[in-house]
Amino acid sequence: MSIIARHLMILGRVQGVFYRNWAVEVANRLGLAGWVRNRVDGSVEAVVEGPQEAVEQFMALAHEGPPAARVARIDVSDVPTEGHASFQKRPSC
Repeated sequence: MSIIARHLMILGRVQGVFYRNWAVEVANRLGLAGWVRNRVDGSVEAVVEGPQEAVEQFMALAHEGPPAARVARIDVSDVPTEGHASFQKRPSC
């Protein structure tokens, strides 16, 4: 099983709509590791690490997010795996 990692910049109406809590719940359900945080520019940033199929499923779901979110776009880049033990919310930056 191949483990991959992706860096996501999620743009749109994604703060104040429980996007980070939703991301933690979905990532845990899919068995993924990494982190998610709000950014001062109004976007949400995440690193998602795990089996390729699960990471791709998370990214597909991230385009919808929680019910109140309105995702305009997600910028995705490959990043090296870091061996995160779990998926967690990080402080805003």
